[in-house]
Amino acid sequence: MIIFLVLGVLLGVVSVMFVLQNISPVTVTFFTWSMDGSLAVILFLALASGVLITLLFLLPSFIRDEFRYSRLKKQTRALEDELLAIKTRIPASGPAVETPRIQ
Repeated sequence: MIIFLVLGVLLGVVSVMFVLQNISPVTVTFFTWSMDGSLAVILFLALASGVLITLLFLLPSFIRDEFRYSRLKKQTRALEDELLAIKTRIPASGPAVETPRIQ
């Protein structure tokens, strides 16, 4: 857990250094839409949109896996209840079959 915190702080420091070094203004044009801003902001928006698109593509598999996990938990609980019921039916004194004695 602490590793993620350290990695997050390092990523934040690197991001701030990147922004401070790339402050030159640029214009981005896409069809009739254009946007003016610093290079760092434009690159950050491009990165954020890529992350967002990736998450949207991964979302169906996350949802499917969550449903599968929930179903498996219910199945495990049912099997554990069945095992407990079977164990209570078996007498606690030992096995029902007598073992032969060697003399």
